Amino acid sequence: MFTEICDEIFRRSILDYHKYDNVDHPIENPYEQGSLEHLLYTKNWIDTVQWHLEDIIRDPQIDPVEALKIKRRIDASNQERTDMVEYIDSYFLDKYKDVAVKEDAKINTESPAWAVDRYSILALKIFHMAQEVERTDVSEAHIEGCRKKLEVLKTQRVDLSTAIAELLEDFAAGNKYMKVYKQMKMYNDPELNPVLYAKK
Repeated sequence: MFTEICDEIFRRSILDYHKYDNVDHPIENPYEQGSLEHLLYTKNWIDTVQWHLEDIIRDPQIDPVEALKIKRRIDASNQERTDMVEYIDSYFLDKYKDVAVKEDAKINTESPAWAVDRYSILALKIFHMAQEVERTDVSEAHIEGCRKKLEVLKTQRVDLSTAIAELLEDFAAGNKYMKVYKQMKMYNDPELNPVLYAKK
């Protein structure tokens, strides 16, 4: 199943990151360039680094100049994340391009890669909530609360995994068809962000 591949790759990416736990450590993608596995690992690595940047920027004692640098970095990371989603969707578009779409086929609310994006973030939530459960410097109430949240996250993973699998089956059978729109992010574009083009 496709999501089992995702589980394995996302787990590896998250564990690889936490060997160093450093947002500046360069990615060392172990999968073949151009492969789906390579895309999935890169996608999750971007998500993992951004997860920790979001932690860092919430330090109430952070230097404002440093915070602005990190905010700019998060903006750039969001663009990279979107780019990776579009690359993954391109893989699926190519995979299902020869499927005979049924006359009554329906379109899905989101593309497969945006569902994978949520699946990648969910892997990070599960990893970090599990860390909270294992802490020894907090109250039993904290641990129990996190344990309950972890169970909900694991249930969510099963549900999302099932939904992704069913979506891909529908594409393969022609019951649904893919239609992908490029994300038109305006805030990064100096021609579309009024704050930026007003400076010209």
